[in-house]
Amino acid sequence: MLIDAITSWISAYGYAGVFLAMLIETVFPPIPSEVVLPLSGYAVFNNHGGIIDAIIVGVIAGLGSTVGATVIYLFIRKLGRYAVIKYGKYIFLDNKKLAKIEEWFARHGTKAVFLCRMAPGMRELISIPAGLSSMNFLKFIVFTFAGSLIWSISLTFVGYTFGKTTQKWIESSSYIFNYIAIIIIIGIFGYIVYRFVKSR
Repeated sequence: MLIDAITSWISAYGYAGVFLAMLIETVFPPIPSEVVLPLSGYAVFNNHGGIIDAIIVGVIAGLGSTVGATVIYLFIRKLGRYAVIKYGKYIFLDNKKLAKIEEWFARHGTKAVFLCRMAPGMRELISIPAGLSSMNFLKFIVFTFAGSLIWSISLTFVGYTFGKTTQKWIESSSYIFNYIAIIIIIGIFGYIVYRFVKSR
């Protein structure tokens, strides 16, 4: 099962596995962080790690996510708007949508980078307007890492705190129900972030 494979990967490769998984998830998201991070927390619990170990995993995941976001930022900054329009169709991003994103980013800037790193569906996309606007590189790194750190530690703790429950749940449920439960948790968190961004 996919979830068992991810858990085994994290347990086998430890911190390096978490870092690489989050880097790949950000650049080429085959498996969302909403799955990787709780399972990372679960792996810490399952290997008899403590809260400090879970925090370290969250920090390393945040670093991996930041490196991945920086790759996108530098790529977009180098190639420019034409490349985004040309290849944006693969992520359902056309000229009209891009214009709206750019306009929104121009109003919120650094706050957008910070908050969107904690918003499902926007975590990877926010690097695009940041790169197109040639946002200050140091600010981009700082706000990206700050948002990624909160996101990573929070979701890692979801898996760690409910370790025993998660263990029984994984053993007795199919992967479909695992995904549904994780999506519900992230949906609630994403809605809170969305309400906050909208109110600002």
